[in-house]
Amino acid sequence: MPGLVNVLVIVAVIALVVVRQCSARRISGDRRWWVLPGILLVMALREPGLVDRDHEVVSVVILGAELVVGLVTGAGWGWTARLWRGEDGSLWSKGTRATAYVWTGGLALRVALYGAAAALGVHQGSSALMMALAVTLLVRSGVLALRAAGIPASYGDTADRAPFRQAWKDRV
Repeated sequence: MPGLVNVLVIVAVIALVVVRQCSARRISGDRRWWVLPGILLVMALREPGLVDRDHEVVSVVILGAELVVGLVTGAGWGWTARLWRGEDGSLWSKGTRATAYVWTGGLALRVALYGAAAALGVHQGSSALMMALAVTLLVRSGVLALRAAGIPASYGDTADRAPFRQAWKDRV
């Protein structure tokens, strides 16, 4: 039963994240961006089947590769999201086409890792996927928080915008 619960949690979190990513979302400054990934990480670590005991070394290598894919996907996702200030000064974010490519690439790599594990006879439970998802969300949220900190709170007059425009041109 816990495996089914994990799968349902994973599907629900992915659905929530994809829906939120595809629409413009206001970024709050509550500094709790790590809570959801933290909960997922705790749920993944509490499961006993994180590593296949019959193939420990290969299982740990595949889990490590899964976490690296999650890290890279999260970083790519965070850096490809569009950030902007609204008229009221609030910060907004929305995924771009490049974000969709990052998601697709990350998904393809995860499927390839799962296939390699299956071919090697390594059992992978849902906890490994949940841990990789937690890493992805944690890195993505951290990158967005880092990028958001670099966007001025208000633009002021046109002269104040010049450094921001130059920094934006340098980044893009």
